[in-house]
Amino acid sequence: MNYSIQVLQVGRQQLRGPIVFYLDRFDAWEPFVDTIIVVRGGGKTIVINSGLPPLSVLEPFWPSWPGERPWEMTATEEPATALASIGVDPAAVDFLILTPLVYYATGHIDLFSKAQICILKRGWADFHAPANSFYESIRSLLIPPKMLASMVTNCFPRLRLLEDEDEILPGIRTFFAGVHHRSSMAVSIDTVKGKAVFSDCFFKFRNIEENIPIGALENLDEVEITYSRIRREANLLIPMFDPELFVRYPGGLIAE
Repeated sequence: MNYSIQVLQVGRQQLRGPIVFYLDRFDAWEPFVDTIIVVRGGGKTIVINSGLPPLSVLEPFWPSWPGERPWEMTATEEPATALASIGVDPAAVDFLILTPLVYYATGHIDLFSKAQICILKRGWADFHAPANSFYESIRSLLIPPKMLASMVTNCFPRLRLLEDEDEILPGIRTFFAGVHHRSSMAVSIDTVKGKAVFSDCFFKFRNIEENIPIGALENLDEVEITYSRIRREANLLIPMFDPELFVRYPGGLIAE
């Protein structure tokens, strides 16, 4: 089964270079975008990530994050509006894949009222019992409280916990990527152009193409394992945060 893929931009910011490229570009500000991926085929619509929460939620944190400039979002970049612009109604989406379980992916889970919500089992366990106590202090930023309440109540029957190697549908497979977060997956999608691989474990094309780890990582050892696998398997790369996506793939169309 081959699928079409389109990338939507749902926000933008700038990050200090060493956050994006490990121990490099200390004096640079790197452009960054948040994205939602829309996958269609076989009568199904699959969306990867739900976008940023209301930006006011993040305002208290900016003074303590000097390596980041605040996110910006235009009216057309609001997730529901961006999806509507390509004819996608969140309430009609069949599958919502969340990678990772962090605010820029989990901000609008409640829009997807029909979708099976697919998350990594080990990431869900780590969210509730994090090995790193740092995450306890920003728990509400990983999954906003309103979204979390929904996930463990009315959405719970639709929650699907994925194994480290799993399949959403024929032609759409996932595997544990790590590197960035314990909830970070790679999503491999069959297209007419070959396999496309999306993940947040690489922020930009250069991370994979030049084998430069991201700077905001949790596990350096996983870089070689995951990046090597992606280079081996992917015909098309879809980094989560790279503005160059819209240069290499005009209109955000990865495959039709």
